[in-house]
Amino acid sequence: MSRWSEVAGGDPGVRYAARFADLAATGADVHGEAGLCARLVPSGSRVLDAGCGTGRVTVRLTELGYACVGVDLDPSMLAEARRAAPDLRWVLADLADLDLPARDFDLAVAAGNVIPLLAPGTEPAAVARLAAHLRPGGLLVAGFGLDAAHLPLASAPVDLDSYDMWCADAGLLPFERFATWEGAAYDDGPYAVSVHRLAG
Repeated sequence: MSRWSEVAGGDPGVRYAARFADLAATGADVHGEAGLCARLVPSGSRVLDAGCGTGRVTVRLTELGYACVGVDLDPSMLAEARRAAPDLRWVLADLADLDLPARDFDLAVAAGNVIPLLAPGTEPAAVARLAAHLRPGGLLVAGFGLDAAHLPLASAPVDLDSYDMWCADAGLLPFERFATWEGAAYDDGPYAVSVHRLAG
């Protein structure tokens, strides 16, 4: 069982979508993740939104001209994504055994604390499967909290040293690390957005 399923409760999709709709209605920028991805790869690139949730990042990147596929393990989240954008491709799958026909994505993004909310022990496999879906030189972008204050958990199950090791084992090399999705320089703080590039 994923950590997400333990903390989310039943049918979280409607609540999650409403939360971001309310934020957007206040004028808050809810597209930081998509904005960073758009700065890393040009419009027209193929993007895999890993742990896409209700599809917020996928929908925004599609609006910006990217070819996107959204993947999530939570049916209620995907139901909201399909309601918001029925013409886009949404896939119900566990990232730890993800096996899509296409293996030539320019970028895979795991926003919203996806990595620490995976099922315990499956993190290395999930990183490896995401790497397997990238073209040579493709990017994996993952943002997640490093303490309880930045996670919906009592403690942080993933640290950067472990994450970097899983990436290295999957053939992913360090490329950039930021403190925010807006691209602020990383300062050893409690939240990190890591960018790794697939060798080759």
